[in-house]
Amino acid sequence: MKLRQWQQECVKKALKIYQHERHFLCLATPGAGKTQMAAELAFQLYQSGKIDFVLCFSPSVSVSKSIHDTFNRRFNARFDGVIGAVGCSYTYQSMLFFNEGFWSLLKLNRVLVIFDEVHHCSGTSVENANSWGEEIILNIQKHAAYTLALTGTPWRSDKAPIVMARYSDSEGRIQCDFTYGLKEATRDYVCRLPNIVLVDNEQLVLSKSDEDKKIFKNLQDLLAHSDITYQDVITNDLSMKHVLNLAISRLKTIRKDNPDAGGLIVASSVQHALLILHILKNIFNQSAVLVSYKEPNAAKTIEHFRTNSIQWIVSVGMVSEGTDIPRLQVCCHLSRVKTELYFRQVLGRILRINKSANQEAWLFTFAESQLTEFANRLKEDVPECEVIFDVLEKNDVKNVQEVSFNNPSLTPSHSKDSQQLIFSYSESSCEQVIASSLTLSEHSNNEVLQFLGRFREKMINVFDSPFQN
Repeated sequence: MKLRQWQQECVKKALKIYQHERHFLCLATPGAGKTQMAAELAFQLYQSGKIDFVLCFSPSVSVSKSIHDTFNRRFNARFDGVIGAVGCSYTYQSMLFFNEGFWSLLKLNRVLVIFDEVHHCSGTSVENANSWGEEIILNIQKHAAYTLALTGTPWRSDKAPIVMARYSDSEGRIQCDFTYGLKEATRDYVCRLPNIVLVDNEQLVLSKSDEDKKIFKNLQDLLAHSDITYQDVITNDLSMKHVLNLAISRLKTIRKDNPDAGGLIVASSVQHALLILHILKNIFNQSAVLVSYKEPNAAKTIEHFRTNSIQWIVSVGMVSEGTDIPRLQVCCHLSRVKTELYFRQVLGRILRINKSANQEAWLFTFAESQLTEFANRLKEDVPECEVIFDVLEKNDVKNVQEVSFNNPSLTPSHSKDSQQLIFSYSESSCEQVIASSLTLSEHSNNEVLQFLGRFREKMINVFDSPFQN
């Protein structure tokens, strides 16, 4: 297994620290190759006779399967936990079902325990730990020969401490044993340089009648000074189709060079995902599949999508972190989850370098205040990025059509609510396109929201970086 330079350096440092410490924490940007590094470190510890067995834990079935395959290839041995195997890969959920007999494995043998995306496990003691963190504190922390904690996004939205992590300040920022950020990864051509497109509208009108109107200059102004919610925006028919139209156009351009390039759309709910799937297939004639936490075969669908040429995968809580699909190059963040942790996890899905000719990476979302802040904060990782303003003309989206709600599964969940979101690309006239919203906030004032201005995109662009040839 040929390692990248950062992976070699991380393995070397871990082996050095393991001479006097048992725990090692590595922060590496999503898509950098943490799993391969972990497999090599485990292999070297095993070959040198310092461990007898390797246990790996991760947040999802698909990631657990990917870890299994990587370690199986590196060790060229069974990694399924049965007699003769060198290790096994489990989900964090599995921890809750292991008995004392299983955990005695760590007391009777020299075991390396690897935690992928360790930020899912919180707590410094049993009293403040979540369920997974509690299992680590009780059964692993003091009994494992060595532990390797991996994370690409060292934040928790609840501000709780990550299990076994050391902190450097009151903000909860982690003092890592090894750090490899996005700036270094793009410099070394380990990760793609991302473009982040923030979609906005320049004139939003909220009204009860023709006389009673409130005008907002952008989405941030609207969301801050009205009862309209971000959920109303991301589930609106025309707003969704506008963002999807941008993403589809970008993917079409990339597929001229990379015929197998794919796109990811992160939805806010299963119902939302069904509507997006309907739009992709029936309005834009795209090939697409859907995966959600409710589908028992989601892992198989993801695995199939990884190796085929289907254009889009629509996800609800399934393809957010750790999932290795290098052909993904375009993403629409249409989730109502607005944390920096989740934002960077989603972005990480399109950053994995592969052997294709075109290595562009594009993320589309709305210019909500938090998402805008997270996008601009990427400048801390890649300081050379520029902010570019672009205005979308009406003619650019003239082919966007209305979605029919004939399918019962796509019926708005709050049909009794008479509020509608109204978008328009009109520059001077009062032409309006009325689009039913999938879900609406519980308003009683029957206000109507009109998008009378042109849509505009603010693009966080890093392709002018000096790292590029």
